[in-house]
Amino acid sequence: MLRFLSAGCVLAVCATAGAARIHGIAEGYEWADRKLAELTLAEKMNLTRGYSEFYFFGVPEKGIPYVYLSDATQGVHMRRNLKDTTTVRQLEKSTAFPCPVMLAASFDPDLAFSYGKAVGEECRAGNIGVLLGPGINIARNSQCGRNYEYFGEDPVLTGEIAAAYVNGIQSTGTAACVKHFLCNETEFYRRRSNSVVDERALREIYLSPFKRCIDEGVAFVMTSYNRLNGEWTGQSKSAIDSFLRGELGFRNAVMSDWSSVYDMEKVVKSGQNVVMPGSAKLSRQLSTLLDEGKITERDIDNMVRPLLATCYAYGLYEKKGNSSTAPIDFARNSSIAEKTAEEGIVLLKNSGILPLKNSGTILVTGPSIDSSPRNCDNPASSADVEGYDFVSLRDALVAEFGNRVRFIENPTVAELRDADVVLTTTGTVDMESFERPYALPRAEENRLREIVSSNSNVIVVVFSGSGIKMTGWVDETSALLYGWYPGQNGMRAIAGVISGRINPSGKLPISIEKDFMDSPAKGTMPDGAEFYNTAFRAYNEKLIMPYDVNYDESILVGYRWYDTKNIAPLFPFGHGLTYTDWEISDTKAKVKDGNICLTLNVKNVGDREGSQVIQVYVSEDHPTVARPLKELKAFSRVSLKPGESRKLIIDIPVEDLAFWDIENQKFTVNKGKYTISVGTSSKDISQKININI
Repeated sequence: MLRFLSAGCVLAVCATAGAARIHGIAEGYEWADRKLAELTLAEKMNLTRGYSEFYFFGVPEKGIPYVYLSDATQGVHMRRNLKDTTTVRQLEKSTAFPCPVMLAASFDPDLAFSYGKAVGEECRAGNIGVLLGPGINIARNSQCGRNYEYFGEDPVLTGEIAAAYVNGIQSTGTAACVKHFLCNETEFYRRRSNSVVDERALREIYLSPFKRCIDEGVAFVMTSYNRLNGEWTGQSKSAIDSFLRGELGFRNAVMSDWSSVYDMEKVVKSGQNVVMPGSAKLSRQLSTLLDEGKITERDIDNMVRPLLATCYAYGLYEKKGNSSTAPIDFARNSSIAEKTAEEGIVLLKNSGILPLKNSGTILVTGPSIDSSPRNCDNPASSADVEGYDFVSLRDALVAEFGNRVRFIENPTVAELRDADVVLTTTGTVDMESFERPYALPRAEENRLREIVSSNSNVIVVVFSGSGIKMTGWVDETSALLYGWYPGQNGMRAIAGVISGRINPSGKLPISIEKDFMDSPAKGTMPDGAEFYNTAFRAYNEKLIMPYDVNYDESILVGYRWYDTKNIAPLFPFGHGLTYTDWEISDTKAKVKDGNICLTLNVKNVGDREGSQVIQVYVSEDHPTVARPLKELKAFSRVSLKPGESRKLIIDIPVEDLAFWDIENQKFTVNKGKYTISVGTSSKDISQKININI
């Protein structure tokens, strides 16, 4: 089996791999073989497709119950419109957590484990066997409406946060399903897009997070809507059999995304295991293929075996494996949601105005003051989570600042000038199946420009799942906060950061470019295409011809592109300010037993307790192939009191320095000199050290 890049992150893994697996997968396959011998051909054929939209088919009289599946990564999407809910114990409510990209902004795998565990427990209480997440696609395209569901642009960060989340979910007995395999980085008519990606980018960037989660024992993988190099992934033998099963060594079950496959002969022979949600048309195709001798019953057996084996191994066919009568600790889950917002808010700019002083009026204006702090209110979107006991920004600011706050929907220029401080919100509505413009609407852009020109003390809070264009007004702001989509109670964290009750510590898991034309994804949509983000859904794919999404940047995704091409982003990957000061010193490194052992000292030299994320980047001094200027290989989140220091020891496997050698078809580490860069963002590097491999 080919070796893939692992993550050299120093942070602790919070649970053992495969925590939900109560039987070995080999035992699962033995059980599946015995069960297949009992099933009729018709029953086997049923198992190749879903039932009632969100179930795996069952044969209860033969010990194979139906298994309920549910979205999403940021909480439990409670579906109230299923055709058959006889096996669902409907949840009274579920916690709306901050969006996954906000979790990634914490750079905190321990928090990701707690977040995943809380979601998993709510799944168990609702008789949900499989949680259809996390989503681990790479944010190469700032306009992608689904970036908020993912963990940013870097494969190491994505892999570490996702692996911890998977372990949290599966520690509860709920099975996780990582998605969308593979290279689904655009939502513009995603069923019509063909991702054209070279083999280095596939292995060094896009497969890496999936490998990380597979190594942690994730139960399921979901294929994506798009085509990959010419074939829809859900029926692609190359994607499933060669990459996923062959190179990544995945032995568990694969499911298709909903209504994403078209040719059942290809599906059966690709390594796919279950077509979701299933349809009579595809079943008829299956019967015809059998009658014509193009597939055999043995082919059907081979398709169904991994599904049966995985469900058995992860306890989904046992009552204790997919349900719980224990009460949900909603108070604890609410605290985890709020802590995620506290750690994930990113302070991008601060001229010294924050934290706010204890006097003076605060004029608050802009959208999202009273609305629920979700990415969208579209119940058809898989990531929509209702939540409960929402805290609005209005209520959070009043609780934090009392009568100092004045809310004015459309303030006059005179009112703006008279305020001691102006706090305004802005942002986007991001959702599944839509791209959205990088620039804000013209009216919103003009509103922000008027505000910053009318008062010299303006704080802007952005609610978005990805980057937006801010160059027209950001220089005139005194402070800029990225609040993402902070969940049901995250507005309290926003208010706490503004007051200083909370010391911000979030870091950008994405690069925010000055203009979308700086991005390598600028050509994602075909020429002449318009943003289709005003209709309820963008699923009428017949309106547009199939088109290519060319990943011409290859391995230069995100900061790799901006660094290597010497294009300055507006805010770089890993950036985020705090209310205290930090010092990194005494960085040393040695190579021993296949590891780079890095030691360094980090000290809080300011006057406030706080947290910092130490980021370690590595570059090859004289590469034999094109390589990024530097790449994140490890990170460590550390919390210190004023004056406190800590020695960090970070081990990075030498194999993590590898690139995909096209000629020899394997990962290769060149001998020679490498530079290790240590800092608090991809641009803020305070220590460099050279090593020889």
